[in-house]
Amino acid sequence: SQMMSITQVLLLLFLAIPRGSSGDVNRLLLDQLNQLGLVNLLEQATRPNVPRDLSNYDFIVVGSGASGSTLAARLSENPQWTVALLEAGGVENIAHHTPVFAGFLQETASNWGYKSVPQKLSCLGMNNHECALPRGKVLGGTSSINYMIYNRGNRRDFDGWAESGNPGWSYSEVLPYFLRSENAQLQGLEHSPYHNHSGPLSVEYVRFRTTLVDAFVEASVESGLPVTDYNGESQLGVSYVQATTRNGRRHSAYSAYIKPVRDLRSNLHVFTFARVTRVLIDEATKSAYGVEFHYKNRAFTFKARKEVILSAGTFNSPQLLMLSGIGPEDNLKAIGVPLVKALPVGRRMFDHMCHFGPTFVTNTTGQTTFTSRVTPAETLSYLLAGNPATRLSSIGGVEALAFLKTGRSDLPKDWPDIELIMVAGSLASDEGSGLKRGANFKDEIYDRMYRDLAQAQQDHFTLLVMQFHPKSVGRLWLRDRNPLSWPKIDPKYFVAEEDVEYLLDGIKASLRIIQMPAMQRIGARLLSKPVPGCEHLEFASDDYWRCSIRTLSYTLHHQVATCRMGPETDPTSVVNHQLKVHGLRRLRVVDTSVIPVPPTAHTNAAAFMIGEKAADMIRSEWK
Repeated sequence: SQMMSITQVLLLLFLAIPRGSSGDVNRLLLDQLNQLGLVNLLEQATRPNVPRDLSNYDFIVVGSGASGSTLAARLSENPQWTVALLEAGGVENIAHHTPVFAGFLQETASNWGYKSVPQKLSCLGMNNHECALPRGKVLGGTSSINYMIYNRGNRRDFDGWAESGNPGWSYSEVLPYFLRSENAQLQGLEHSPYHNHSGPLSVEYVRFRTTLVDAFVEASVESGLPVTDYNGESQLGVSYVQATTRNGRRHSAYSAYIKPVRDLRSNLHVFTFARVTRVLIDEATKSAYGVEFHYKNRAFTFKARKEVILSAGTFNSPQLLMLSGIGPEDNLKAIGVPLVKALPVGRRMFDHMCHFGPTFVTNTTGQTTFTSRVTPAETLSYLLAGNPATRLSSIGGVEALAFLKTGRSDLPKDWPDIELIMVAGSLASDEGSGLKRGANFKDEIYDRMYRDLAQAQQDHFTLLVMQFHPKSVGRLWLRDRNPLSWPKIDPKYFVAEEDVEYLLDGIKASLRIIQMPAMQRIGARLLSKPVPGCEHLEFASDDYWRCSIRTLSYTLHHQVATCRMGPETDPTSVVNHQLKVHGLRRLRVVDTSVIPVPPTAHTNAAAFMIGEKAADMIRSEWK
């Protein structure tokens, strides 16, 4: 079989690699994995799905990420409806399916590769002060390159959406859609009303665990945090991470929703390498009637009998709206796009900013995730025996999450302000080859803070500190009307000074956890290498950490609100509660760009929910 031959190739490659410099090993392995992009040739040989110009479909879905794949799969359940799913990227390969390689994927063609405009107040440790903003360009979208963390959000998030003029989006109304998508294999939660066991998307605890995470969970409890199911009754507390994996392999939106059905449904047509360039709109009726796209350097048009649905993500959905004449009047006029409808597309963008650290060294051995430590025996066990508990099933080293309140918060006590993400590693885990480059960190950050850890194979772990409810608001706009250009993205991280203080609170909370007996037993102590650019400040003082926060600024794919949901009376909104673009017919946006405010979540889980809910709304309208 195709998968078996790829497996054999990978094994031969891995076993043939000379065990010299571990950095070289990682680079060579990644190159070989990329060559397994041969799956795209196999895909086109076995499924020669070449578009036919002027084809008609009932529904055209643009983008195959979590929302788009979910929506296309659900709409095509009706055999009377034809559905076209257009994806700008290609097909997943074995590198995508292997969770430990998550950090490498941001360097591949499966990432659009966006970067922010240079930042003045953040990302000072990045080349040209540009924050890397990864988005998936592959069947499965960002769910195929992310770190697979499954965190739905807080009930208060969704109740707030509903109270802001979005009926149908309260927690009690969206929970059934989270459940519909989920196939939970979570030991100890088999009878929880908050989990379902029959949906398409596999959710499981990561089976590979280090002693480092056991110590972190125990120390968190010693510090006063309860053990919790953060997708259950209460988020506050600590938990081993729940991940979108299946038997230790990534379970992307494509793997969960499209792959199982695409060969069984003649009414679902999936097109890869199809780059949509604009939505076709009848100006007289303000109705969307199709899309234009590029495929193999040729322009094609598809027409929609019922609806066009943009599920292209937080950056590409607003870009497509603006290229189609829907957006801020001043921006469209400046780039020469005729105005169809003036809406504040891209005028707001929120993101969860994260501090890459603190990093702590320990007295343990052999626990930290170094990709060069993956042995041929583990590779055989993972690939041939399907062992879900090897190091290859570690989701980029992420092992546990803790949800905290801070003293400065005015939010209710059951609504966390900060998340600690426990990672059994750092930039040293891949010898500076994958994550450092994908995140755009400067060489000096790696060389002066992490290189010694890698060379000594010193055990260590990192607590990434993430703020859930930032006040800083960014934006996105177009610099020209070339549909193949990147949008300009300015997250404006830390424009609101208060956001820095929340992250400082989170760093202090992480330092308190390290003082607990469980952490002291493994000798956990702060990595004593100062952050480049912050050496002039007293190490570990508040001002030092503020400098570190602005330097080691890291984002986790959680951008929202560029096509914000709200009533037409809300001048900041782009779509209504049915996700229909204000003032237009037969055009919806169905992805995380509609989320109105930053959620207490990692946005991938919500993207599946949005796709499920949109499918029901569309079915009820066209039944």
